[in-house]
Amino acid sequence: MLPDRRYYKITGKAPLSGEVSVTGAKNAITKQLVASLLTTEPCIFNNVPKIKEIDKVLEMLGELGSVYEWLDEHTLKIQTLEIKYARVNPRFQRYNRIPILLLGPLLHRVGRASVPIPGGCKIGSRPVDFHLLALESMGARISSPDNKDYDAMGNGPTGKGLVLPSSIPGQGIINIVLPYPSVGATENIILAAVLAKGVTSIFNAAIEPEVWDTIIFLQKMGAKIRKDGDRCITINGVEGLNGASHHTIPDRIEAASFASLALATNGRIFIRNASDEHMASFLDKFSLAGGGYECCADGMMFFQSKQNIQPVHIETDVHPGFMTDWQQPLAVALTQANGTSVIHETVYEKRFDYTSDLNTMGAKTDLLPFCLGASCRFHDKNYFHSCVISGPSKLSGSKIHIPDLRAGFAYIIAALIAEGTSCISGIEYLERGYANIPEKLAAIGAKIEVEAKQFPPP
Repeated sequence: MLPDRRYYKITGKAPLSGEVSVTGAKNAITKQLVASLLTTEPCIFNNVPKIKEIDKVLEMLGELGSVYEWLDEHTLKIQTLEIKYARVNPRFQRYNRIPILLLGPLLHRVGRASVPIPGGCKIGSRPVDFHLLALESMGARISSPDNKDYDAMGNGPTGKGLVLPSSIPGQGIINIVLPYPSVGATENIILAAVLAKGVTSIFNAAIEPEVWDTIIFLQKMGAKIRKDGDRCITINGVEGLNGASHHTIPDRIEAASFASLALATNGRIFIRNASDEHMASFLDKFSLAGGGYECCADGMMFFQSKQNIQPVHIETDVHPGFMTDWQQPLAVALTQANGTSVIHETVYEKRFDYTSDLNTMGAKTDLLPFCLGASCRFHDKNYFHSCVISGPSKLSGSKIHIPDLRAGFAYIIAALIAEGTSCISGIEYLERGYANIPEKLAAIGAKIEVEAKQFPPP
């Protein structure tokens, strides 16, 4: 595969105002597409984003046997009458962490699965131990003889599916306690449990809106899933699932990204389809930083409500806390605040790698290896997981490379508030989760060009 030589050429300081639209949440629809493997009937999804991540998931499912069709720009029909291959091609390892979620559906459909060890954004250690231990406790037999793939076998009567262990024949009941409310582990268990013979309860489960949206889709398919307390989800396995139609919730990360852009540039941006329903913790910090917003029937308006951006203290956390994917775009806005801001990252230990390039542009950020906030699971690991941002700083255009998805949008914001021109490479990372970025930015007044030639030398 030839390297992607495209890059964005952005000239900063242009006034921004206008409208952009957000579609379905990447972190929901990708899991819902995996869930469609649990039935032979067709499934239809509305509000599907046209992003590279979706393209890769569809390519992967297509190789397994799925057939899909775009009914219109954001409506997708998918059906998997037959699983033709139970082994996921290793090339998908480097794109995302979706392959690990295929274990349960493939075990139920054909009794075996082989998936590559996950990849995705390099934002810290993201082990799948929780996933594997949970599936093994449900009866799956998992090995990794080559340390490149996970091979799994079912334990059903015909080799297919999962029969939960039990001291009482036919009454398998299992309680899985997650040491951390991992989104991926919670989703993996649910996808394996909906057709397992028995009852599965997940304690300390992730309760992110994207997880619940996938649960709602599974319920439409006939799954029996209920909430049993604050972080407890109980799944009663059923014999089979039917096809269903579903409208995926809006992408709250994309909405927060453009909201942060409005704050940083003193712009006024209407985000069509954005909803405040799952953004309370973001809107709280956004308001404290001097951001304003108005909720409308068809979206939200974001703007700077105070004369100057104000410093804030942010601590990322699992839902309902401040989402880790929100901190990078908002951090750039905080480089323009009058005072010192603090961000304490408690979800991923390497989430601040992007700040070195911000400093090159003129930002004043310092990373610290201890908790600037409540003690978190990284407190004794010597990870640089706290960031101090001193502002306001004058940013200058630079040549930078995107290291991961959300850092990519942070660099876009930095380039748009900087003096001069910035060249941003690695845009394939950004396109994993954001659709039509050049067109959207140009529509609100940004000066952005897509260059396809050799990246300019330093």
